Amino acid sequence: MELNQLPLVLLLISNIHSGHTEGEYKCRARREGHYTNYSEPVTVTIYERPKAKVTIKPDQHVLRGETVTFRCDTYSEGVPGWQYSWYKEGSVSVFSELQEHIFSPVAESDAGKYFCYGAERGGSRRSQNSDAVTLTVSELRAVLSVSPQKWLTEGDPVTLICEVNSSSTDWTLTWYTVTISSDYSIHHYKLLSDSRNYTVSSAALNHTGVYVCRAERIKPAYYTTISDTQPLWVTGCSPPVSLVINPSRTQHFTSVSLSLSCEDQSNSGKWRVRRYTESWGLQDCSSSVWGSQSGSTCTISSTITSDTGVYWCQSESGEKYHPVNITVHFFVILESPVHPVTEGDSLTLRCLYKHSTTQNLRANFYKDGSLIQNQTTEMIISTVSKSHEGFYYCKHPERGESPKSWISVRGVSNKCCCISSHSESQISVLRTLSSVLAVCPYLLVTVVLIFKCCRMRGKTSD
Repeated sequence: MELNQLPLVLLLISNIHSGHTEGEYKCRARREGHYTNYSEPVTVTIYERPKAKVTIKPDQHVLRGETVTFRCDTYSEGVPGWQYSWYKEGSVSVFSELQEHIFSPVAESDAGKYFCYGAERGGSRRSQNSDAVTLTVSELRAVLSVSPQKWLTEGDPVTLICEVNSSSTDWTLTWYTVTISSDYSIHHYKLLSDSRNYTVSSAALNHTGVYVCRAERIKPAYYTTISDTQPLWVTGCSPPVSLVINPSRTQHFTSVSLSLSCEDQSNSGKWRVRRYTESWGLQDCSSSVWGSQSGSTCTISSTITSDTGVYWCQSESGEKYHPVNITVHFFVILESPVHPVTEGDSLTLRCLYKHSTTQNLRANFYKDGSLIQNQTTEMIISTVSKSHEGFYYCKHPERGESPKSWISVRGVSNKCCCISSHSESQISVLRTLSSVLAVCPYLLVTVVLIFKCCRMRGKTSD
């Protein structure tokens, strides 16, 4: 029989199972009741389709900027080489065909679930998909806090604390103050120090400002982002300039005009009004839509609630003085003094309503959350003491309540000599006193000479 006339019989096994399909196979032919001998046996070995496996180094929880390596492995006998495909959950396209894929530097957008599989290079066999692995990319932030508080009086100690939520302790901290560029459009960071904590043993007026910090690690190299801002406000008894507010109170209604002027004895005009608000951060009056600067006066034509913040006077050289906390509210406000009250002086608080002809409301007054006076148009403390210091607000049962205002009480020994109408008379007295002191030596010499002359005449007469 010729070879090309041999009958061909195929055995097709459509669903292979290792338990039933694996084994030794042989065949024979039959013709008209006659059988051929069995063929040589063929052994069929069934292999489980391999499952790809993903490994991540150094870890699946990493920090932004670090290097992460993904590796896909498929283990199977009889396959000379594999070609790999990587997928990110939520995407149908392959993002890499390398066995090792490296994210360097890894970004927060790289976070997610990943899986891979292997296919026989030049063949038809394919592995199962790997289990999905989750890559987490986090951002370490420096957290800035202040102790004991952000409002200080000259001479108070204060410490700024910069912390990083990390098990590593090998961090170098850097401190900055936030400044505005010469054209008032860009914020800059001025380096202060690189100590663990930034401590001021005796706060001065020029420590008023906005501070930030950042942490750096050498191994593995990492920089945190800049912390959120932390303001410090220092008030004192002898600022060279005074922030004068018109109307003269710390709380103001919305949609009204507000004037803020930096006044010094020489009327130099070198001062500018700046502010720090939760909504907009650090701003200069002359560069913003919120106000207009003319000389040393800043005018807000129509107040809005986001104008709430701290305002102060700043010179061209960066000196910062007289911070005042200003609150803008809709309907009910508390009329309270702009400056600290001195022990022994009187204090008057009023509750004002925006849409009233008289404005004064008959309201309840509270200190630190406790009711201290009810149903009155004003609250008067005839003799203020240190115990009266605290947060005050007023409340009307129908109109609502005002924001809280901090009333600061200063001891008599620390009474400030603020710029006022009697400043010139004080200066005049000082000038007169200095003139008298300047003439004193001449008067003394004259008296001595007269005394000597009198003695000489007495001796001559004798």
